[in-house]
Amino acid sequence: MTDETKAPAHARSGFRHWAVVAAGCAAVVAGALAANPAEGGVTPTRPPVQALQPAEAPDPTKAELPLDCGPFPVTVGLHFSAQLEGRPTTVAAAHCAADNGTPPDGAYLLTAGPDGKPVVKATLVRPEEGLTVTELKLRSDGTIVGRARGYSNDDVPRCCPDLVLDLTWTHKAGQWVRTETRAPAAGV
Repeated sequence: MTDETKAPAHARSGFRHWAVVAAGCAAVVAGALAANPAEGGVTPTRPPVQALQPAEAPDPTKAELPLDCGPFPVTVGLHFSAQLEGRPTTVAAAHCAADNGTPPDGAYLLTAGPDGKPVVKATLVRPEEGLTVTELKLRSDGTIVGRARGYSNDDVPRCCPDLVLDLTWTHKAGQWVRTETRAPAAGV
């Protein structure tokens, strides 16, 4: 006596079944393409962003950045240059060159002023936020992206940031709009 159970014939799939399914799918795709054929190519919604040579864009070391450093000089830690909003622009992160501790960064978008001297067009990160900017770059769509370290509250020692922030600035309606994602720093 065998204890064999058979599936009903309609539940078994064989070669014929899958051939009919594949032919049906091909017919649907062909019909969709015939009804609405693809035309043209990809058209960018914005002109591509162009990188600039440092000599073409504002020099961040010559800008008067809104940092209150007292007797200490300003140090530009990160920067890049590009053609943004139709003009040569430099994005820079800077901080006070204090003798000890980790001074917070400010991040700024710089353009040339009427006299050719770099001026701050937009503040991307205020020093009062207490962040240390560790990365700044430009995506091909003109979006500025960065990464920073920060603190979840005032009780966290200033030596040991416990947050990592992924920052994004998008140009909308004449302003740079910031979005961020916060995550605990590794090893905390």
